[in-house]
Amino acid sequence: MKLIRLAAGLAAAALVSACATQADRTSLHPPLPLEVALGNADAAVRAGQTEQAVTILQAAAREHPADKAPLLRIAQMRYDRGEYGDAIVQAQAALQREPDNLLAHSIVAVSGLRVASKALSDLASRNNLTGTVRNEAEDLARMLRTSLGEEALVGTGARKPQAPAQPVHRKSATGERTVRSSSASDPFGALK
Repeated sequence: MKLIRLAAGLAAAALVSACATQADRTSLHPPLPLEVALGNADAAVRAGQTEQAVTILQAAAREHPADKAPLLRIAQMRYDRGEYGDAIVQAQAALQREPDNLLAHSIVAVSGLRVASKALSDLASRNNLTGTVRNEAEDLARMLRTSLGEEALVGTGARKPQAPAQPVHRKSATGERTVRSSSASDPFGALK
């Protein structure tokens, strides 16, 4: 009986202690406003402290769970460093917060293509790209060439002649109609 009371007392003390510790942490370190956190991350990047910037942005993402900006910045930083797997993960996390974000979709798509391109290149160099995997890779390459309007996906120097750029009509947030010309040299120009 004494053992049960002692255990219950210890559990209650631990619960009160945990609550007090959480309250102490909150009062000692209130969440930074998002703009301040983003500014601190930018300063860390300018100082060459990329991982410190990522740490700041990760904390901002936890403290502001509805905002996609910290995750997008991490995704862009990872993409710029060639860390495509982590760039995809961060961009997908941003898409959880804003499913229609074009930058996040672009990072996922282009990073995925870079990872796939490297894997296919490695397989081809080892002559291990055979059978259905090869057929599927060729089908995907054809689809990419068609969607990008290119004869080859990798720089062969020869480009398929492009039709003149067509204007892209969009409505701004205020409802005004805007026109942007899409560039034949930028296949993702319409996404901007």
